[in-house]
Amino acid sequence: MRHLISLLALSTFSAPLFAATPTETVAAFHAALLDANPGKASALLAPDIQIYESGYVEHSRDEYSGHHIKGDIEFAKTTKNQVLKHSERIEGNLAVVMQETETTGQYKGNNVHHFGTETAILEKQGDQWMIVHIHWSSRKSK
Repeated sequence: MRHLISLLALSTFSAPLFAATPTETVAAFHAALLDANPGKASALLAPDIQIYESGYVEHSRDEYSGHHIKGDIEFAKTTKNQVLKHSERIEGNLAVVMQETETTGQYKGNNVHHFGTETAILEKQGDQWMIVHIHWSSRKSK
């Protein structure tokens, strides 16, 4: 667990454009959002990515980049996200990274404290892992 936290913290400061493992790729995506770098974040997403969140679907990298990414960057910059549990499974050229998180802070003048889950499916394309699907879900803390 300490290694994962160190990896995520380090990736915030120097996320490579294409990371060596699925976990590093997901961490680099979140680091790019935190760094307000939509180009770097988008480069880690497959063109035909499907992003599911709260019953909504973004059907491509272009759709996400042209719409939702700005809000995700604002949210990442004004809140603190802590990974509580993490797992990774690789089967050939496909991988799944699952995380449970706790997010605190303020967003648009509102206090935020919620627990979330993230499932990311990645595909190895050449020597790069690309995110082909993300599913985000969250609930308010009790």
